[in-house]
Amino acid sequence: MKNGKTAARYAKALIELSIEGAKVDEVFGNMQDLTETINSSADLSLMLKNPVIKSEEKQKVFTALFGGSFNELSSKTISLLISNKRENIINEVALQFIAKYKEHKNIITAEVTSAVKLDDSQKAEIMALLNHNGEVELIENVDSKLIGGFIVKIGDKQIDASVARKFKDLRKEIILN
Repeated sequence: MKNGKTAARYAKALIELSIEGAKVDEVFGNMQDLTETINSSADLSLMLKNPVIKSEEKQKVFTALFGGSFNELSSKTISLLISNKRENIINEVALQFIAKYKEHKNIITAEVTSAVKLDDSQKAEIMALLNHNGEVELIENVDSKLIGGFIVKIGDKQIDASVARKFKDLRKEIILN
C-alpha cells in the first residue's frame, strides 16, 4: 500500500509537469510504451525488482531501451525513480499516470462482454446507453456462456443485460413462488 501512495505522488507530479509543459500527450504515449514493455518482458520486470542489480546498471538498460524515443520529462522521471531506489514502482507510476491522464481528458474505459462479437451498430447502441459526454474506450470480450446480451463494466459499476442473468433471475423467481 505504501508503494501505491508513493507511485501516486510521482504520477501526480508527472501529470502536472507534463500539463504545464504542454507535453501531456507525448508523456502519455511514453508511459503506455513503458508499461507495455515491462508487462511483456519478464526479465525486465524481474530486473526492476532485484535489489542486487545496481542502479547504474538499471539506468543503462532504460537508456538503451527508451533513451532515444522518450521525451526529456519521461526520461528524467525514470532516472529520478532509479536514483531514488524506487525502480520497483516504475510500472505503477506509469499506470497511475495513465489513469490520471484519462481523468484529465475525460476518458472512461468500458469493458463489454458479450456472447458474440459486437458489430458497429451494437457498439453504437452501447455507447449511447453509457451517455458519457467525453471519450469512451471500449474493451471487448466474448463469453458464450452469456447466451445473448451483454455485460458492461465501468470502474466498479456494472450493467448486466445478458440472457444468462435473466435466466438466473427467472429461476430465483420460480423458486421463491
